[in-house]
Order: sequence, then C-alpha cells, then structure tokens
Amino acid sequence: MATVNTIGRRKTSVARVILSEGTGAITVNGVEGKEYFPVMVQQFKLNQPFKLTGTEGKYDVTVLVDGGGITGQVEAVRLGIARALVEVDAAHKPALKAEELMTRDPRAVERKKFGRKKARKRYQFSKR
Repeated sequence: MATVNTIGRRKTSVARVILSEGTGAITVNGVEGKEYFPVMVQQFKLNQPFKLTGTEGKYDVTVLVDGGGITGQVEAVRLGIARALVEVDAAHKPALKAEELMTRDPRAVERKKFGRKKARKRYQFSKR
C-alpha cells in the first residue's frame, strides 16, 4: 500500500486526508493531532475509526483541514479517515457504517433571509 487520499466534509470544513502505513502518528496542519485538537472528546472522535476497525498504530495520517470551527473540523477529519480505511480494506465498511461514520452529515447553517435579523428571527412586532 502506498498512500490513500480522501476528503471529508462537515458544515464548512474540508479535510484532505493522506493515509499511509506507519506507526500511528496523526498530523493535522503540520501539528500533532493531540495539540491541534486538545479536548478529549475531539481526540476520541479523531481515533474512533481506528478503534472500530482495530487498526490503531498501523497507519500514519496527514491531514490538511480548513474552514469552519474546531468541532466541524474534527468531524470532517473523522469522515476522511473512515473513507480512507474503507479504501484500504473494504471489510472495514460494515463496522464504520454501523456507527454512522461513513455518512456525510448534510446539516449546514441556514442562510439569512432579507427583511429579518437572522435566518428565522424576526424584528419585534408592535401593534400600536
């Protein structure tokens, strides 16, 4: 196996994932994964595809991620890693699909409408 390139998206975040054989190092935008995503919940999401497939410590991951907030970014990276693992071995797909890691979450911010403060919020109504 040489390298596998995949893309993961979430809200406005886009993660380009490069998976190669190695020791389990995760690099995000040139920084170690634990430094870039310091919260434990984010680190759990980062390693979740590897734990479900039993491939911890087998692959090195290099990620370029941009756009959105930190949570959207970590979920985009998680989708990209899951897609890369399926590309390496299709037998991983049922385990990842059962945890809904193979599905791109389509939810995004609703656009602001004209004549309103936000997408749905309205200006205060005054009867008199």
